[in-house]
Amino acid sequence: MHLDTLKLFVEVARRGSFASVARDHNAEPSSVSRAIAVLEKDLGFRLFQRSTRHMSLTEAGTIYLERIDALLRDLDRARDLAATISLGPAGTLRITASVAFGTVCLVPLLPQFRKAYPAVEVELLLSDANLDLVAERIDIAIRLSSEIETDVVRVKLMDTRYHVCAAPSYINAHGKPKAPGEMQARGSILFNLPGYRDLWRFQHSAGAVEEVPVRGSLIISNALALHAATRLGLGPALLPDWLTAGDLASGVLVDLFPDFRVAATSFTTAAWLLYPSRAFLPTKARAMIDFLKDQFPRGA
Repeated sequence: MHLDTLKLFVEVARRGSFASVARDHNAEPSSVSRAIAVLEKDLGFRLFQRSTRHMSLTEAGTIYLERIDALLRDLDRARDLAATISLGPAGTLRITASVAFGTVCLVPLLPQFRKAYPAVEVELLLSDANLDLVAERIDIAIRLSSEIETDVVRVKLMDTRYHVCAAPSYINAHGKPKAPGEMQARGSILFNLPGYRDLWRFQHSAGAVEEVPVRGSLIISNALALHAATRLGLGPALLPDWLTAGDLASGVLVDLFPDFRVAATSFTTAAWLLYPSRAFLPTKARAMIDFLKDQFPRGA
């Protein structure tokens, strides 16, 4: 019974699909299916109930998964601890983030991390969907939210803030609004997320909050594209500081309301580091977590 086959079984059980596991391993689904069939033959019982549309663990498969999953974690931990003694952090590190945050904030840091930890192979999974950490075998996730409600371990990486930004070309053509309420009559570029495309909230330094309905004929589902459209002068947009700091400093974009805090859902938003377990945190993951904490500001 091969260790790799046991790992395949755990992956298939967690994801409920031969095809998705096969894609990760650059293999045909039939080869994964055959490997599981051989395992079932060796064990003498079925691990999965299969139909044309559905696959689920049998009762025996569920019991086997619980024991094998724990065993594989122990083996990984033993290998990680032994390798650390001779190599330092090593192995494959799977980390996920949104497409925009990963592109803007993580990719530029990879050369420095790779130089510090050459034995760590990084798999950066950029997706605007919240991938399942266990099913996708992810070591670290970075999520942008006001609050994270989850059963995984979470650590705040940094606070984030939003600004209503516009290009100088837009301001020259349409003028700069004098008060937040004027945004209701203007066409904005809207981010296609609940709250972001309907209502923006403005908080003055005195604490009063004004809620302003927004409208627009351009709605974009990707933060990088939203940023690019704003730079082209297509309208004002609500954008995060980690995406616009350089443009605001250089004048490529202008903060239309610098005296206000602005938000779509909450004024207290942050980037969070998530990982599956505090009990067994591989040294490669700890190395990345400590590295990222050193790179990002903690203050609001």
